[in-house]
Amino acid sequence: MKNCDNIQELSDFLMKHNIKPSFQRIKILQRLGSKKDHPTVNQIYTDLVEQIPSLSKTTVYNTLNLFIKEGVARSINADTSESRYDLITSSHGHFLCNKCGNIYDFDITDNINFDFLSKQGNEITSLDITIRGICKNCTDKK
Repeated sequence: MKNCDNIQELSDFLMKHNIKPSFQRIKILQRLGSKKDHPTVNQIYTDLVEQIPSLSKTTVYNTLNLFIKEGVARSINADTSESRYDLITSSHGHFLCNKCGNIYDFDITDNINFDFLSKQGNEITSLDITIRGICKNCTDKK
């Protein structure tokens, strides 16, 4: 999804994924695509409730579950108290900063070989790697 500000593009994107575009769904999709911060339900709700006073956390939660079901987004469980959500559904890794809590994406397809699992008869359907540490921004502040 290239343009997170174009409502028609967002609507078309949802319809392409068999999701009926509603104002709330478009705004939630727009919020997910506008920042790469892997937000929680609470963060999305807080960011949108002023624009959409009728929005509930249940609507955000149900919309995100629909996005996951239709392959638009994925849930990240990085040992935090709440699930985080990501529009990038292809295999990639996440770096979780233990200090600030930010999550950063990184590419894993070229760097790690999991052929040994396939040779044992396993079929890999998705790959989710989370690495924890202290991010560059936090180490620079020391």
